[in-house]
Amino acid sequence: MNEAKGNRRKKRAPGQTKGQTRQEKTYEVGGFRRGAISVFILLHLLVITVVAVPLKAFAGVKELVMPYMRWSGLFQSWDMFGPDPVKVNAYVKAVVISRDRHMQVWSFPKMEDLGLGERFRKERYRKFLEVLPQPQYAPLWPGVASHLARSLYNPADPPDKVLLIEFQSDIHPGADDSPEPVARPNVFYEDYLPPGELR
Repeated sequence: MNEAKGNRRKKRAPGQTKGQTRQEKTYEVGGFRRGAISVFILLHLLVITVVAVPLKAFAGVKELVMPYMRWSGLFQSWDMFGPDPVKVNAYVKAVVISRDRHMQVWSFPKMEDLGLGERFRKERYRKFLEVLPQPQYAPLWPGVASHLARSLYNPADPPDKVLLIEFQSDIHPGADDSPEPVARPNVFYEDYLPPGELR
């Protein structure tokens, strides 16, 4: 009886080579995954460093990788730091006007009004809104307007027109007792929604 047991052959798992145990095969796959993840992380750390460090030597590499960095939201600008930090505080609001001339105001998230957890989750809004009013991003404006109109859609009184407004106020260096500067509005997009756009 013991001989019969000893003569039985163990079946190989699918994809397992002769003489290779299932544990060895699992270790190879796990090792490959860990290696691929490590390479992925290392490449991203290198690219983020190249983009973030303000050296002219990296200009060619920056130009090559910036489309991916913008798409993934990993880009970082240096306008918060010296030698020339941003001198204005800006935020964006949208006004959606319905067919019956009712107005709804949509405020994009402002980081200073959010809690720590919410700031972490909505930080990309800040980056998006910093660049949205710039003329080179004008192709995005109709899509943003349509998205906002869709989110405020009321079939009884559908949206008809959308305005995107940037508000800017000057930042005064140093702490003083002067009143908060009044934000200046600038309508950077205003258009009617095409018929059937929200259906």
